[in-house]
Amino acid sequence: MNEFVTYTSEENYALITINNGKANAISHEVVAGLNASLDKAAAENKVVILTGQKGILSGGFDLKVMAKSPEAAKELVTKGSQLSLKMLSFSQPIIIACSGHAIAKGAFLLLSADYRIGTDGDFKIGLNEVMIGMTMHNAGIAIAKSRLSEVYLNRSVNNAEIYNPKDAVKAGFLDMIVPDTHLLPTAIKVAGMFVKLNKKAHAQTKLKVRKQHLQDLENAIELDLKSDISINS
Repeated sequence: MNEFVTYTSEENYALITINNGKANAISHEVVAGLNASLDKAAAENKVVILTGQKGILSGGFDLKVMAKSPEAAKELVTKGSQLSLKMLSFSQPIIIACSGHAIAKGAFLLLSADYRIGTDGDFKIGLNEVMIGMTMHNAGIAIAKSRLSEVYLNRSVNNAEIYNPKDAVKAGFLDMIVPDTHLLPTAIKVAGMFVKLNKKAHAQTKLKVRKQHLQDLENAIELDLKSDISINS
């Protein structure tokens, strides 16, 4: 789709890969590439497998953009929230093959997908916003509420607790973990299972199950647009 997001169409799935530097940062270009890739997958009626570089899905939003100004931070965060809304209501199943670390928006991508497979290893997964001085935005809270239990919601959002892959399964960021060499083969196997679903029934059921959460997220995005992104020193 662009130099930061690649799209490969296979028989039973579309593989979307984020490749943006050491942290695999979520920038404006990455968001644009992901949106375009999702649109193409929908047009091709393909199950999506989203992954990152070896060792990292994403370390979160591009800090160079976030540090420019409150307005620049707000613009990027809003685009990220709208991407999550699109993923959570997407017509095709979305599988994430989490290739390592997933922090901040990287972890929110996990919370926005239908099935999440992690790599076993010394990796960090979680929401570190409060740790780095960012008051969690409304959309972030809405996304977390839709996928995490009350106990892990508070530990993850309020306390910025970071998990290893095994504990990330308990928290609700991942559905399963596998050895690194099994990551993509397992994701492809899961894609094969999703192919057997009736796509229309899957899409309509997803919208029913997530109806209130999607409405809450839409409302949260509107609230964030009226607020400032608060980053405390």
